[in-house]
Amino acid sequence: MNAWYEPGTSVLHRSPAGVKFLVLLALAVVIFVLRSPVWLGVLCAAAVAGYAVARVSWRRCWGLLRALGLLVAVVFALQWWLLGLEPAVVVCLRIVAALAAANLVTVTTRVDDLVAAIERGLGPLRRFGVRPERLGLLVGLTLQAVATLTGIAGEVREAAKARGADRSVVAITVPFLVRTLRHADELGEALAARGEGDR
Repeated sequence: MNAWYEPGTSVLHRSPAGVKFLVLLALAVVIFVLRSPVWLGVLCAAAVAGYAVARVSWRRCWGLLRALGLLVAVVFALQWWLLGLEPAVVVCLRIVAALAAANLVTVTTRVDDLVAAIERGLGPLRRFGVRPERLGLLVGLTLQAVATLTGIAGEVREAAKARGADRSVVAITVPFLVRTLRHADELGEALAARGEGDR
């Protein structure tokens, strides 16, 4: 579950996994509440600065940028058509800030460490019927999915560009959906092998 982790010695790498998760949760709430393009832009800039602080490789940053570019372009066009320019800008800034922050946590944190931190934090709730190990696994898989889908989007776009079909919505959307469904199927099989579906 650490395929997207990029080893490093930065302050973000050394920060406790639980702290990073709590900051990510707080950031998600702020992103959801904010409606100002200016402040959302500030959060996007802060996320970008985080990659610089963590000294994430340019290759990884470029892959995220390409994947986000495709997603944001499609969402922006649809939102602009349905709701207008400013709502479209707000929605896209929220997407960029949230996904960039989640991906940054994934890149600088071993998912196993994050899952363990969540399990420890929720341990006292076990007496109330809460299953910390299942919630920890869910969070770990969710963050891993962000990185995985980002990677798939970038690879699909590159493949379409190599065929000269990078402007075709069908040439990008169909392979992306197929690969996403295949990934979901493989993930389901892996969870079944662990016996998660039987509990």
